[in-house]
Amino acid sequence: MRHHITTLLLLLLPLSISAQLKLDASSPKAKLHMAESAISNLYVDAVDEGKLAEDAIRGMLKELDPHSTYSTPKEVRALTEPLQGEFEGIGVQFNMIEDTLIVIQTITNGPSEKVGILSGDRIIAANDTAIAGVKMDREDVMKHLRGPKGSKVKLTVVRRSAGKPLTFMVTRDKIPVHSVHAAYMIRPQTGYIKIDNFGSNTYSEFMSAVEDMLSQGMDKLIIDLQDNGGGYLQVAAMLANEMLERGDLIVYTEGRKSKRQDYYADGHGTLKDIEVCVLVNELSASASEILAGALQDQDRGMVVGRRSFGKGLVQRPLEFSDGSMIRLTIAHYYTPSGRCIQKPYKKGDLKEYEMDFDNRLKRGELTNRDSIHFSDSLRYSTLKKQRTIYGGGGIMPDEFVPLDTMQYTRFHRKLAAKNLIVTTTLTYVDKNRKRLKRDFPTFERFNAGFEVPASMTEDIRSEAKKQGLGATDEEWQRTLTYLRPQLKALIARDLWDMSEYYQVMNEYNDIVKRAIEAFAKR
Repeated sequence: MRHHITTLLLLLLPLSISAQLKLDASSPKAKLHMAESAISNLYVDAVDEGKLAEDAIRGMLKELDPHSTYSTPKEVRALTEPLQGEFEGIGVQFNMIEDTLIVIQTITNGPSEKVGILSGDRIIAANDTAIAGVKMDREDVMKHLRGPKGSKVKLTVVRRSAGKPLTFMVTRDKIPVHSVHAAYMIRPQTGYIKIDNFGSNTYSEFMSAVEDMLSQGMDKLIIDLQDNGGGYLQVAAMLANEMLERGDLIVYTEGRKSKRQDYYADGHGTLKDIEVCVLVNELSASASEILAGALQDQDRGMVVGRRSFGKGLVQRPLEFSDGSMIRLTIAHYYTPSGRCIQKPYKKGDLKEYEMDFDNRLKRGELTNRDSIHFSDSLRYSTLKKQRTIYGGGGIMPDEFVPLDTMQYTRFHRKLAAKNLIVTTTLTYVDKNRKRLKRDFPTFERFNAGFEVPASMTEDIRSEAKKQGLGATDEEWQRTLTYLRPQLKALIARDLWDMSEYYQVMNEYNDIVKRAIEAFAKR
């Protein structure tokens, strides 16, 4: 009976499908096409062919390396925007407090500043659509605020000093995205630059900061790449070029189908005579490792921190007409000494790859240099001074700085997870902005004279208790050691910008402090 039913079903198949099912399936392409065609035409329920294709692509890429990926159009926009250097919108930095958008800063000369929107304003509606008090997530709020350059959006704003809501018509424009988050003289003659990623504007922002600090007498430079996940390889090479001599190799790439490509310094760099120190940690990856590796291999700069992430794979973007994209690994990149920085991985085992940080911590590699072991096969030498360095995954710093696992208490981490620290800061600044600006007209006066009030920290502890988070008096006192400077830094960020945030926090950052000490010993 079963045989007769199977025969009947086959007779009911469209002729074209029957023919396809009899094709020679020895070709992988033919098998893939046959499977898709069979599912589309024969499967018992309706299927989303677009999603089917996406799932197939993801399945193929999953069996390759951890960095070959497929992204939907939405995911592509989220990935590329931070690197492109600009987006189109209304020009405000904001945060959400209790479902209400509060303007932290307006972009200088941006669309919102031009029409009179101020820090502390609450945007409650866009084009008469409520965006406050309606449980709207941050991404949906941004959809209402962003739009093509030249388009207009009517914003309804609540301002503390105004008796009723205000209305502003804002013409959207291109808004710059900065990748240099801080640049200042951290000590006399010593400059500091924090690079968040390597985007299209990074080089120009970096050089602008360099010129300013050179005019202030800078002869030493700290380049902070902690937590920098990378970006454009060419931009990292451009920065390295500013510090290397003519003919110095910066990086090279090579793959099975990609011929070796070398990047050399041209000798016209602005910083060839400046002492350089590069800061890395376990989240510094890709382009960050290119810059750190080039300066280390060429004996041009000191690397301070912890072993970097270990991403030495080059991806080529392959775009589809619908805006989606495959980022396919086509080559490895190598530092000048020939080190491949890519850490080991098993094809198709993404979970194990993602557990690398936890595994490093368990092995003690983040807290004790002696726990890091390299085989002799991974031994390399720098090119000028013949110092011993190692490959096999990431850049091992010249000066190791252990992770202080006691810096943040368990209670502190719980506060951060509940977002109580940021929320309390925003509320405090919102209520006291005018007084703070009056009492501290410059950051220098704020940094020297402001102390976090006890009422602010007690508010955090009280709110934490309401949410079921408790701490002993001893743990609370230990928490305050780093909570107070963190709060001060966040207040400085909201009153000024990210550079001021880092000026406060860097005095408590062990890797930054070690770099300053290392310079002082030279």
